Amino acid sequence: MLNSVEEGRGGTLRSVLIIVVAILLQVAVANRLPLPGSVTPDLVMLTVVALALFRGETVGMVTGFCAGLATDLVPPADHTIGMYALVYCVVGYISGLASPEMDRSPSLPFVAVALGALVGNLAYALVGVMLGDPRADWSIVSRTVPLAVLYNVLASPFVVWAVLRLSQRSERLEPRGGLSVPGFSARLGRQQR
Repeated sequence: MLNSVEEGRGGTLRSVLIIVVAILLQVAVANRLPLPGSVTPDLVMLTVVALALFRGETVGMVTGFCAGLATDLVPPADHTIGMYALVYCVVGYISGLASPEMDRSPSLPFVAVALGALVGNLAYALVGVMLGDPRADWSIVSRTVPLAVLYNVLASPFVVWAVLRLSQRSERLEPRGGLSVPGFSARLGRQQR
């Protein structure tokens, strides 16, 4: 986990850039894949889950909300604005709860991504039912959710690896203790006397 100094501007900027790249890849590449079942992997949700797993529930929740709101606004937005924001926020928070356990098992991130994909797709269908979305019919949901989870699980090693790699790379570029200016405390950024 990053300390609070590193989590500041650098961590936020990294998260924003990672989410923007995920949204662009979702719109430009993933949504155009001719996969069976007319379902595509949700790269943005996978990115939110990965960021939440590496940075915790608060970052997951805020990142999920912002990424969801951006996804709600990016064309082709054919749903009620706020649906993805709500779903990604919940998925980010739930995934972030598993953050302290990430070092225990190398397969835990992929199990968490699979569960996040299942929860995200079911939550999106549930919100759609509550808002009267005609695509949120049980026959459609029961056919598309298993495929969506499968596609998300198949895409997850690449997305989790990319998010981890980008986070580690930029983390290595920053000094470990924050600011390393003589006369200033590395952790607090305050002048030492």
